[in-house]
Order: sequence, then structure tokens, then C-alpha cells
Amino acid sequence: MRLVVVTGVSGAGKSTALRALEDLGFYAVDNLPLPLVPQLFDLVASRPDIDRIALGIDARSGNFLTGMASIFADLRKGGHSVEVLFLEASDDILLRRFSETRRRHPLSDTDIRAGIKAERQTLAALRQEASAVVDTGTLNVHVLRGLIQERYGRGEGELAVTMLSFGFKHGIPAEADVVLDVRFLPNPFFVPELSALSGEDEAVVRFVLDDPETKAFLEDAERLVQRSVHGFRREGKSYATIAIGCTGGRHRSVAIAKELGRRVGGGLAISVRHRDIAI
Repeated sequence: MRLVVVTGVSGAGKSTALRALEDLGFYAVDNLPLPLVPQLFDLVASRPDIDRIALGIDARSGNFLTGMASIFADLRKGGHSVEVLFLEASDDILLRRFSETRRRHPLSDTDIRAGIKAERQTLAALRQEASAVVDTGTLNVHVLRGLIQERYGRGEGELAVTMLSFGFKHGIPAEADVVLDVRFLPNPFFVPELSALSGEDEAVVRFVLDDPETKAFLEDAERLVQRSVHGFRREGKSYATIAIGCTGGRHRSVAIAKELGRRVGGGLAISVRHRDIAI
């Protein structure tokens, strides 16, 4: 059985992720007390049509989270696959989302910020168990849904690689396995006719990729990524994120992410995503 545990702070998109997994064929269960998970596995063992379970867990589980690590360890000893997806977002973004939806925080009736703090403390051990941490602060529901489909829509054991462009001034992506800094390359932002464009426009692509410094960097980066991917496969990872960052995440990182994806894509499930291109 393959188990994907969807958890994280309230307002980060757990419901969207759980529904996306259900659409992929996972048997989805929300907020089942962790001590009952082994019984759930026993229950569905007689169902040949169920080989994947998505389990939503949040801070409402309270002291049911105690013993979580041993429960996951026992499932793995039994031959099952256990992955923990932790969804994250900054406090300011969570506050804005709660304000927009007018939802109450599950751990606080009056002070949302206090509820967020308490929730992070409650989920700290579960976050340590995470196979992947995804910051959804800049993702809308459609992008998050696509990310879930990228990562979990493939067969178990296949490595899905994401080339993710980003801007350092907006923060390093929490899900990054490898981070490449391309801020030393010539910046199209300072070229008047290119500034308003992005790394998806051919003029910017040519400006970035035709530079001798970029060509030398790409040769080194390609070898590094290939070596990393080889190691990730040997380790048995299901997905890996190669994050490429420039200052704002609109020009250099976008062009480099696309080019690296093209270069290392042979025989791999490669997707390219631009986190900050629209900011």
C-alpha cells in the first residue's frame, strides 16, 4: 500500500491537495486519528481496488499525534510506502487567507496569529517526518493541484524532477533539494527593451543563453543536476526539486530553468515551474 499523509498549517491548502490525490485514485480519508491508521490498512487489505491511501492530518488531532513516528515505522516494516507532504505558508499569507475567507482558526477563536503559533508547535514533530515541504504562499489552487498531480500521479518508484525558477528577494523555496544561484549572470532587467519581458520571451532567452558566462555555467550545472538525479534515484526518492534563483525570478532564472529542463530531460519525468514570474 502507498500512503501519502497530507498535513501542514491551516490555510496552506490541505483540502485542495487531498482532493487532488483523490482525483488521482487515492482512497482519501480526512483527519482520521493516527492510532486508527493500522486498522484502516487492515480494513482495506481485502479491497484489491485500493492500493493507495491519502490521509489528511492537522493540528486538531492533538495528542493523537503522539507515537506518530512509530506508527509510520511499523507500516514501513510491513512493506508499505509512507510519504508525508507538509504544506507551509508564511504567517502574513495565512492571516490574509483567513481574513478573506472569514474562517475561524481551529486552535483559536479570537487570535488567529496565536492559533498559527500554537499550530506550528503542535505540528513540529510531524514536519520533521516530512518527505516534502511545499510553500504554497505564492500558489493558487490550480497551481497547487497541478503540483500534486506532477508529484503523485506517476507510478511509485519513478523520479519526478521539477525545475523551479524563483526570486531570492521572495525567499528560497522550502521544497528545494538543490539550489542554483544565477544572480551573477548579466541581468536583462537593466536592458530597457527587455526589462518588461520575462524569461519566456525569446529576446530574453537569447540575451541570457548566448552569454559565454551562461554557457560555461550551464555545462557545470547540467553535470551537477545529472549527478544529483542519479543519487536521488539510488536513494529511492519519488520527486526532486532543482531550484534556480535570480534576484526577482522573472528573467535569468526562468530562462535557465527551461534550458536545464531541456538538457536533462532525456528519460526523466521533467516539469518546469516558475514561482515568481508574475510577481
